[in-house]
Amino acid sequence: MPTSSLSSGEAMTNPATRPNLTPRLLETLATKVARAEALLAEIAAHFAPAAFANSLGAEDMVLMDLLCQHRLPVEIFTLDTGRLPPATYDLMAESERHYGVRLHIHSPRHEALEAYAREHGINAFRDSVELRKTCCRIRKVEPLERALAGKKAWITGMRAQQSATREGLPERDFDAGRGIPKFNPLADWSEREIWAYIRQHAVPYNRLHDQFYSSIGCAPCTRAISLGEDIRAGRWWWEEPAAKECGLHVSEPGG
Repeated sequence: MPTSSLSSGEAMTNPATRPNLTPRLLETLATKVARAEALLAEIAAHFAPAAFANSLGAEDMVLMDLLCQHRLPVEIFTLDTGRLPPATYDLMAESERHYGVRLHIHSPRHEALEAYAREHGINAFRDSVELRKTCCRIRKVEPLERALAGKKAWITGMRAQQSATREGLPERDFDAGRGIPKFNPLADWSEREIWAYIRQHAVPYNRLHDQFYSSIGCAPCTRAISLGEDIRAGRWWWEEPAAKECGLHVSEPGG
């Protein structure tokens, strides 16, 4: 059964604890890479136009590397919420240089941000789960809707091991709210396998991972974690684990 907590051998948020590339690990990784590559090629061939929602986390950088290595015709976009850490913007620029591509960047509508701050305050996301989710809806969900308009499928870097809300995550899914297939090619990858791939292929990654940040979102809603903490403990740490989704992956029919 997937678990969102890391054992001492799975704490990959610091370079000193990243995995040795043992023959066994490399063999397992090669099998999973081949399956992910086959799925991405299938999506590109049969679900065009498809788009990859790149949040610039470690998983997403693995997928970006796979897509760019094989020059698959899949649009790569990211959501600039306006409150990302400087290291994330640095990674955007580094990724574009490294792969010779231009990310499609979608930002929130300024009038919605202004109305939210005027009514609730600039940091109202800390006042209640409802106001935090409203902030996420303005900064992430609505831009995502625009990014996916006209697309026949979308790809994410979600993994079942990331949190309790993602247990049982399938590789192939259907987003009923948006009416399009949704693919999670790394659904069964472990944290160890993600970092093994990054190390093996010299993939660019967010340097906050070197400071014990395991899951990176907006700067005010992200912190470093301690050894043994849940890998999502650094996101919205003032909320209960069951509430720790921003709304990107919990779309409801018609919503």
